[in-house]
Amino acid sequence: MIKLKSILILISALLISFFDSTAFAQNDLSSFAEGLPALKIESNGEAETTYSLSLQILALMTGLTLLPSIVLGATSFTRIIIVLSILRQAMGTQQTPPNQVLIAIALFLTFFIMTPTLTEINRTALDPYLEGTLPAKSALSTGSNTLKEFLVKNTRENDLSMFTDLIGDQGYEDHRDIPLTVILPAFITSELKTAFQIGFLLFLPFLVIDMVIASILMSLGMMMLSPMLVALPFKLLLFVLVDGWAMTVGSLVATYVSN
Repeated sequence: MIKLKSILILISALLISFFDSTAFAQNDLSSFAEGLPALKIESNGEAETTYSLSLQILALMTGLTLLPSIVLGATSFTRIIIVLSILRQAMGTQQTPPNQVLIAIALFLTFFIMTPTLTEINRTALDPYLEGTLPAKSALSTGSNTLKEFLVKNTRENDLSMFTDLIGDQGYEDHRDIPLTVILPAFITSELKTAFQIGFLLFLPFLVIDMVIASILMSLGMMMLSPMLVALPFKLLLFVLVDGWAMTVGSLVATYVSN
């Protein structure tokens, strides 16, 4: 239940942060909402903004449509699913494990890796907001900053600097100052590079087995026999003997720096 609530507040934080970084001004939104009783934005003397329940539900439902993109681009899912797909291809097992199993493994590992971040969002943003001790805007900002901390820790400096230079910024003193429009593409680019590096290292031992089997078959004159078919049981045997799944999963989890 905590994870589900944390995911919802994470979605809302990303949605509001995107709105803050675009050209939509709050004054324009307030002017539009004045004519709609169900859509109200109120500001008190302490510079705090209160959104009506209808606006909160609208933001949440809109954020749910972005859930697949958030799971793919703002979590560890991308790196894990790419590495598992390359591993399956290197083993030559065709559709075994099937795509549904790989996605399930990637999702479970993603929840495991993201649990500290989601727990921190729940503790510092969601619970205070539900208890009424923290305004909605402050809760969204706190949750967004917690997510940014995870993204920055797992993003290469070169990728972050590249996107910072592309928008003309001079750098940031703190991870809270980095807009999501910069950190998200930098994070996904870093994830792709890391995933292919890990996949290359996983591919090498299986490639050696293929080459050895192909050389043996050619020396025996069995050129009509598929080397991939003969090499498959040896690959599976090697993978089982070294406890390949535990090594692969453990290495993937260990590559992440969490909160």
